[in-house]
Amino acid sequence: MTDRPNISTAVHQHSGGENLEVMREARKYNQYLRELIQRFAGDAKTALDFGAGIGTFSDSVDVPRNQIHCVEPDEGVQEHLANQGFKAHKDLAEVADSSIDYLFTLNVLEHIEDDSSALREIFRVVRPGGRLLIYVPAFMSLYTSMDLHVGHHRRYRMAQLVDIVEKAGFRVEKRAYFDALGFFATLLFKLFDSPEPAPLNSRMVGLYDRFVFPASRILSVPLARVLGKNVYVVASRPKSSSE
Repeated sequence: MTDRPNISTAVHQHSGGENLEVMREARKYNQYLRELIQRFAGDAKTALDFGAGIGTFSDSVDVPRNQIHCVEPDEGVQEHLANQGFKAHKDLAEVADSSIDYLFTLNVLEHIEDDSSALREIFRVVRPGGRLLIYVPAFMSLYTSMDLHVGHHRRYRMAQLVDIVEKAGFRVEKRAYFDALGFFATLLFKLFDSPEPAPLNSRMVGLYDRFVFPASRILSVPLARVLGKNVYVVASRPKSSSE
């Protein structure tokens, strides 16, 4: 039996933690992400949040906490997650084969250098018939010093994300870009980019979340196959090799 790859969700040493704190205040955006997770959960009895952080989105599914697995490499964060009632793991190697009904991962895959290996490990733990949701930053044309600062190896085009998901063995059910106005806001940010990015401005994030994001969410529907600041894929593991 060969050793399983150690697919860690650890990121660049400059993790941009201050930006994560600011984004926690983007209430409308975060509520959308919770709704997105819930929308594709189906009747899952077990779930896994890959790259759970402190568990901000881990309880977005209607699953008992003791059946929600959270993967995070930091021991202190693992203890925090366990104290909340989640099943905490340092990496996917600790999760049994075909044991997860629904795996979701938000803004994590871009931090992993070998994303293809990560997808194969994800495929291993998802049960046949189970479902996967991946949400990541879109378009390398939007890559800025902020991406570098927080440890992003890449941003994804839809076709690229679909390709690696399908090569891992999943069948893609839905694909879409999201946050259309965020695409243009990031382009504007890039015009003033510098090697040492300033932390996100909490006031600007709050204004965008309150006044711009609702319009961006609506506009993202007709532009789902064209552009957005982010892209997501929903896929399932076939029940048999013939599917």
